[in-house]
Amino acid sequence: MKKILILGAGKIGRIASVMLNVTGDYVVTLADANCDMLELFADETAATLVKVDVTDEAALTEVARGHDAILSTCPFYLNVAIARVARSVGAAYFDVTEDVETTRAIRDIANGASSAFVPQCGLAPGFISIAAHDLFKRFDRVDKLRLRVGALPQNPTNRLKYNLTWSTDGLINEYLNPCEAIVNGKRVEVLPLEGYERFSIDGTEYEAFNTSGGVGALCDMLEGKVANLDYKTVRYPGHQEILKILIEDLRLGERPDMMKDIFENALPVTQQDVIVIFADAVGTRNGVLCEENFVRKVHGTEIGGQKWSAIQITTSAGVCTLMDMVLTSELPGVGYVRQEQVSLDDFLANRFGRYFSPTH
Repeated sequence: MKKILILGAGKIGRIASVMLNVTGDYVVTLADANCDMLELFADETAATLVKVDVTDEAALTEVARGHDAILSTCPFYLNVAIARVARSVGAAYFDVTEDVETTRAIRDIANGASSAFVPQCGLAPGFISIAAHDLFKRFDRVDKLRLRVGALPQNPTNRLKYNLTWSTDGLINEYLNPCEAIVNGKRVEVLPLEGYERFSIDGTEYEAFNTSGGVGALCDMLEGKVANLDYKTVRYPGHQEILKILIEDLRLGERPDMMKDIFENALPVTQQDVIVIFADAVGTRNGVLCEENFVRKVHGTEIGGQKWSAIQITTSAGVCTLMDMVLTSELPGVGYVRQEQVSLDDFLANRFGRYFSPTH
């Protein structure tokens, strides 16, 4: 059996340990610097629990030795150091970060490595890039490739029409940082919160706007091959306008720590969420202008005898699927691995990827 080290006993680390353990094919160690966090969830998982401070490189190296793979569910700013440790012990590395600069640094670490490095393999970035690339391959020429993802409360009650469902640090990071896109065939940076649009799926109206990180490495791969490509976060109508008041008019964008404090004390956490996934391509095939899209709505469900939220399931399923495919040699086992190297059909057929299936 393969030995897996999961760093971070938060929302994603816990469900990933359960997902992997129930297969019977993986021996999991779940590590965190917070003993209280580990003890609080000791009954949820059959993983071995270990206290380690990931900022202590020597201590982390000692814990990491002998593991086949390291899954980081830690905040993005810790991942570069974790990736260095993974390389030093020869373990494959996976994370769910949305941070662009962190991913570029990890890509450099992967050069010449003896194991695989697969950053940004959660939901967005991650699965959405696989779905979008599958659409791209169906056309002779692509004029527009649009990626849209939202983690939303099923029953919004506040004016933001939003509840906290995942990392507050990651949420604020994507609202504040420049966003990658392709415009007229050239890779560019666009402003967060801009590019506002509205659309409907199954009679429900949504809004979408630019946020950072969700496009993953698609811009690197498709520059010059796609005329226009962008990624936007999906929300219920009205969210973006309030965000612009907070971030721009009240200048909370200059004080992210205060913004985090406000969000975490004013916006309730919910497990009654829904993940909205929409990828759309417009282009020509055999000389005919065509449009195709990929749509999914994912809700929470029970895994290992416990109920998990939709964002936990989709993020964990993304990283576990990529890890599973690397360790079973379906994907390259060395160097930097992009999401776009994965076929959508193979992903959805995987035992973890099936959680994205509409029939699950």
